[in-house]
Amino acid sequence: MPAGARSFFHFINFEEARKKNMIVVMKNSASSEEILRVTDALVKKGMQVQTNKGVDCTVLGVLGDTYMVDKERVGMMNGVDRVVSIQEPYKKANRKFHPEDSVVDVNGVSVGGGTLTVMAGPCSVESFDQLEGIARQCKSSGAQILRGGAFKPRTSPYAFQGLGEEGLDILMDVKKETGMPIVTEIMAPRYVELFSEKADIIQIGARNMQNFDLLKEVGQTKKPILLKRGLSSTIEELLMSAEYIMSGGNENVILCERGIRTFETYTRNTLDISAIPAIKKLSHLPVVVDPSHASGLSYMVESLALAAVAAGADGLLIEVHNDPKHALCDGAQSLTPEAFEGVMHKINALKNVMS
Repeated sequence: MPAGARSFFHFINFEEARKKNMIVVMKNSASSEEILRVTDALVKKGMQVQTNKGVDCTVLGVLGDTYMVDKERVGMMNGVDRVVSIQEPYKKANRKFHPEDSVVDVNGVSVGGGTLTVMAGPCSVESFDQLEGIARQCKSSGAQILRGGAFKPRTSPYAFQGLGEEGLDILMDVKKETGMPIVTEIMAPRYVELFSEKADIIQIGARNMQNFDLLKEVGQTKKPILLKRGLSSTIEELLMSAEYIMSGGNENVILCERGIRTFETYTRNTLDISAIPAIKKLSHLPVVVDPSHASGLSYMVESLALAAVAAGADGLLIEVHNDPKHALCDGAQSLTPEAFEGVMHKINALKNVMS
């Protein structure tokens, strides 16, 4: 390789090295004063420091141009166990920054941290009576959160697009009747204020996973965000989208594996079960699975839901409709309330075996 080329690549690697962040792992015996001294020293160097207190130790996530930090000197400070460079481009979503599992509180319902939270309901809100009936049946079967689409992203502009704001109002009315928190999908940044007032979880759909303007807007809220993996997105791209939200100050992010597009055409998508343990190794954020969109076929939902639970998912997002054959959206993948009850019985049995 010519000398000029070697110099060029050396320069590129040097620049990349400057962008790396790091974590400072404090000793289990480190005092509050020692942690504060290390934090102050890093802040004086122009770093942002995120403090995460775990069961066994405290981890300081260091954001900034860490090339300016003498890592050996930091490592020698009292109370410091070790200093570790972080090469992954996502920082706040990184488990190295936050070793403990994150738990997102949704109006008293916990998502993550060893719980299994089930969100169920119709693909789209069609009427108050329809939604209330489904909600009550889902709740009696064990679902904790009600899902339902007020705004619907559809492949065809001629397909049912949802009831819009009327649908949001119906969701709120049903919440009052049942006490179930609601999760519903947002379509554009201009609706963020409206959704922040009316939804308990704002869902970012697969098609909007890399709608960065929308991600930035919801990052300015404190509302829990359910972020679905894009149709052909990698795990790193999903985590980078989560990073957009978290970098804005909103760390209440729930990741959703809902199947990705592959060469297979028999199912709507291909559920990536391996993504569950992979994401949990890389990130501290809760992971839920949508077996309905993953397959597009109602008869597969039970098997995929059980597989997701066995793989360690923190929750499930399941479509339930009182009359799937006449549903205005995605009836082919929707369970009847009776079928949903059967799935919940098996899920609970599996949980008992695993515990």
